[in-house]
Amino acid sequence: MDGKIILGIDPGTNVMGYGLIQVVGSQPVLLQYGVIHLHKYPNHAIKLKKIFERVTQLIEEYLPDEMAVEAPFFGKNVQSMLKLGRAQGVALAAALAREIPVMEYAPRKIKQAVTGNGNASKEQVAAMLQVILNFKHDKDKMLDATDALAAAVCHHQQSGGLRLSSKSGGWGDFLKNNPDRIR
Repeated sequence: MDGKIILGIDPGTNVMGYGLIQVVGSQPVLLQYGVIHLHKYPNHAIKLKKIFERVTQLIEEYLPDEMAVEAPFFGKNVQSMLKLGRAQGVALAAALAREIPVMEYAPRKIKQAVTGNGNASKEQVAAMLQVILNFKHDKDKMLDATDALAAAVCHHQQSGGLRLSSKSGGWGDFLKNNPDRIR
């Protein structure tokens, strides 16, 4: 299978999601998705090391052409934001060390790209990804994994791939305009 491979990352310090798609023609195809469980590690430095190692491992295994990362959501807890920013930075460093271009997308932008609604829930994003990528979501893989896949799909759309109509009415319009995506 030929085509561009995109690695999506949903940064986290307890659970980090990842998702890989391959673009075949203009269609995104699911390669892999999952989570990195970090809560079992005793301190933040070890968590960062594990993030770097696992992202590096994914890069070496799948050889992505580009990486898309969900930007941290700005909250009130400054310490949490700093830790999340470090987690994102370590994932970025793993890609940049291998000269993989990286794009960052706001959570609302990703939700808008996948569902047509910037306020969609994580569950709605996961459900729409099942339609777009034609797969059955494994509930054990958690919503952080589908958030990472959503970042990859968003990046594909932003770089000229599959698009929802700018006047999208959401799911109904998407399904009407993409009958070949229904199984």
